[in-house]
Amino acid sequence: MTSPKLTLYYQPSQKSLPDSYLKFQLNQQTTAVLSIHHTQEAIIVPVTSVTAIPNMPAFILGLMNWRSRIIWVIDLPKIFNLEGVDYRLQQYNIIVLKVESIVLGLVVQEIKGTIKLIAYDIHSPIGQVAASLVPYLCGCVEQKEETLLVLDAQNIVNYANSCTDYTRSKV
Repeated sequence: MTSPKLTLYYQPSQKSLPDSYLKFQLNQQTTAVLSIHHTQEAIIVPVTSVTAIPNMPAFILGLMNWRSRIIWVIDLPKIFNLEGVDYRLQQYNIIVLKVESIVLGLVVQEIKGTIKLIAYDIHSPIGQVAASLVPYLCGCVEQKEETLLVLDAQNIVNYANSCTDYTRSKV
């Protein structure tokens, strides 16, 4: 007895499925997203919970205790040479980012929530944004009236880690 053959005419590829991203404001004019894959948590903490460390680059705000672990907290817009967070605030919006074994707190202006993006909607940032931003981006996505920057978590962590390692070796 032979069984009938079943033929699939359409095979969805993994690339056509949407991925989840955390959406946030870097500053008043700039909206960005980070892959949920690298996002551990989005939290709001009092400014006093971040301890400033002297002789650090301007974008490094200091250290913070997060779940019994000490992590570096950085002003993400300042890495991109954008206007940093307002230091008169009473609290920070922090995205806790983890790449491999490195955990960082990224201070942003406002956390907007999550969205889903399809990989083929992400296009090259070259010519769309300032050249200084390009090394930290996977690309850009045009949505309605705004351009979303799709951040590259690995490159952000590598840059911040190299700055903290360099500074610690100089002390």
